Amino acid sequence: MTLRLGGYGIDYDGDPDAYVRAHVAFGYNAAYMPNISIDSREEIAAVVKAMAAADVIIAEGGAWKNLIAHDDAQRQANLDYAVHQLALADELGARACVAFHGTAGHVGDLWQLSDNYDYGPHPDNQSEAGFQRAVDTARYVIDAVKPKRAKFSLEMVPWLVTDTAENYLKLLKAVDRPQFGAHIDAVNMVITPRLYFNTGRMIREAFELLGPFVVSCHAKDIVMQGGPGTISFHFDEVPPGEGNLDYAAYLAEIGKLGREVPLMLEHFGVPEYKRGLAYIKNIAGAVA
Repeated sequence: MTLRLGGYGIDYDGDPDAYVRAHVAFGYNAAYMPNISIDSREEIAAVVKAMAAADVIIAEGGAWKNLIAHDDAQRQANLDYAVHQLALADELGARACVAFHGTAGHVGDLWQLSDNYDYGPHPDNQSEAGFQRAVDTARYVIDAVKPKRAKFSLEMVPWLVTDTAENYLKLLKAVDRPQFGAHIDAVNMVITPRLYFNTGRMIREAFELLGPFVVSCHAKDIVMQGGPGTISFHFDEVPPGEGNLDYAAYLAEIGKLGREVPLMLEHFGVPEYKRGLAYIKNIAGAVA
């Protein structure tokens, strides 16, 4: 089974062939979905053709907007965007369209826990009402599109209802749509020191629960800072191979799925992507 690896670091300038050539030259065999219009039928066909000719798959599209935004008009606009992205992903044959359901936080709320009002922390995000909003959001987007190939999925985020594999499985059952898939981001599951020091077991247990539903994965790494005298700690993202994540376990579990589930790098710059990609390929060779 071919390991499908891709990531950011390559911009789409309207030329499908150039976009694909850049991925091959980088060492990727999977790509993020280019942001084009669902009405651009010829361009969509050209992207599909170019990808197939080079054996590069479209791993996932993104709908990174607050789908439960406090403002009614903004929320509807963001939902419309997610519907478009899922429809486009389906047309392009992407594995998934990934989103976060968003945050209840907004300018003027009492907590002011974050200046990010797309998906920042808020206590209501993980309440029963927050869980139901995630269910309703996923159903709304899926039912508006009824995709045939691409799955809709939600990003794992420590302060949302997708914080653990157990809660993700609960969400999958509640949404109750075959077009709803699971997205694994192993780094985002590391929310305690106990998990940080046992990432291999955490990963294996997550895939045991979510394996049949997994449609795509994200690749990065994690380091923990803090200790005696500071008590409080924090986690930082770093490129793959520069942290504590058990990539041998991660790649082994992806391989056990028996289908091409892409692993996509994110959140860094080109030099970091190149280092991370080389590291992952090296680990993949060792566990093959």
